[in-house]
Amino acid sequence: MAETKYSESDLKEFNELIINKLELAQEDLDQLRASMSHKDDNTTEDTAPTFKMMEDGSETMSREETAALAARQEKFIQNLQNALLRIKNKTYGICRVTGKLIPKERLRLVPHATLSMEAKQRQ
Repeated sequence: MAETKYSESDLKEFNELIINKLELAQEDLDQLRASMSHKDDNTTEDTAPTFKMMEDGSETMSREETAALAARQEKFIQNLQNALLRIKNKTYGICRVTGKLIPKERLRLVPHATLSMEAKQRQ
């Protein structure tokens, strides 16, 4: 009979992995937010008007890209936090479609995964 949930030692390993990833992800998000808030900004306030228009357009695109990255990072952090809740609830590593255990190798690479590769490929 196949295992239906991970052992306490496995859950502890995944918990540590996720906490480490969460700390790094939060640092990245903080850096993205800082870059969007003009801290240490090299703006075009002291440049020629024509150059300033081109730079402002580029700056706007850059800010939009940074905002998109920040939103993606926030979603990643939320997924990691949800994974920690599943560890706490002892449901971590169980595919939400098949009910089978997601292989450890997959969880080590994608610790917030909720689908086995079998279920993911069916999507």
